[in-house]
Amino acid sequence: MADGLDHLVVDGNEILEMKLVRTVEDLENDDTSFAPEMCHQVFGENENIFGYKDLQIKLYYTAGSLRTYLSITYSDKIDPKKSDGLKADDIEGALKNVLAPGFLTNLDVFVSKLHKEKSFTPYGDLIYSFTTSKDGGEPRTFEIYYCEVSTRGFLQFHRRLQTFLLWYIDAASFIDTDDDQWTFFLVFEKYNTSEGRRYATAGYSTVYRYYAYPQNKRPRIAQVLTLPPFRRMGICAHMLKAIYSHFIARPEVIDMTVEDPSKDFQRVRDYVDAKNCESLPAFHPSKLVNGFTDEMAKEACEKYKINKLQARRVYEILRLKNTNTSDKNAYLKYRLNVKNRLNAPFQKKNLEMKKLEKVLKPHEYAATVSSSGPSETHARLSTTYLALEEEYRRVVHRLENDI
Repeated sequence: MADGLDHLVVDGNEILEMKLVRTVEDLENDDTSFAPEMCHQVFGENENIFGYKDLQIKLYYTAGSLRTYLSITYSDKIDPKKSDGLKADDIEGALKNVLAPGFLTNLDVFVSKLHKEKSFTPYGDLIYSFTTSKDGGEPRTFEIYYCEVSTRGFLQFHRRLQTFLLWYIDAASFIDTDDDQWTFFLVFEKYNTSEGRRYATAGYSTVYRYYAYPQNKRPRIAQVLTLPPFRRMGICAHMLKAIYSHFIARPEVIDMTVEDPSKDFQRVRDYVDAKNCESLPAFHPSKLVNGFTDEMAKEACEKYKINKLQARRVYEILRLKNTNTSDKNAYLKYRLNVKNRLNAPFQKKNLEMKKLEKVLKPHEYAATVSSSGPSETHARLSTTYLALEEEYRRVVHRLENDI
């Protein structure tokens, strides 16, 4: 960066203001604003924007239909003629690449769209509803709708909705909506105003129905997003329950999987799955102490479409919940059980290395063997276990407090 130009570099996350607008009053209410968690997928890896003084970007959406308004303002902009050809970043160009076509740049026109929100109704079929509250406040009502690519009018709405992924999910990408195996679960808040009922978009999830031989399906949850104003309300857990309830009833579905889950989503998944399995006979506390069994895997799959890998994880969570950690012997048995599972890949690798030792020449084998010894492997195993138990304890805490 040329000397003296640092004041023209800003963090994109700090100058981008987002809103879900329900009323005109929301435009001037700072409490309705929220910021992105990341912007490298739009503005570049370092997340900086160059070339403007007093830069402000506003990205507003009508709360229900997500009609979009973009405003880019600044007091001054770098002049290439006076700065050895340096140009300001093309902010509007970068945003045009990701925003749905037809976004507005005139605030008055955007405001005029707000009155049309009274006619907005969710797309798809209502499959699930629930009430919840935020920070002990008034109960709020939410509904979850199921959509497919063919759902009338949905794809235009989806083009606006999916833009949120880039600000909140790392390595996010827009899906191919020409593929009719995609399914969608949309969460809306249903609320009342003096002019009648309204809906506000709160989150959504995408699920792909993978083919499984011979005529079955193995749905995979791909993207899950709760919009910032609706977080810490248990909405993600309800979304997952809705997805399960939709697919569990279908005999062609073998089990459910998740594509590269984040830690936060995995924790919610663990909670929902453990809550479900806790009442199954195979997961009774009296059976947990005997280790993970085929009966547990079978029952979790038949009842809740939980795959075997996740069923094992659920078993470990429920066993921890039912283990008196003050009982040194019981706690030791639990830790060894989990560590044996974690150590299995290392054991497999050791067996493979012993086989190689028999067929390779000494110098070839020496070049292949990892430099890590038993002590390093033990330390890695211990660290992995401690991190896992910490995750499990958070799930157990939620199970015990039913939150």
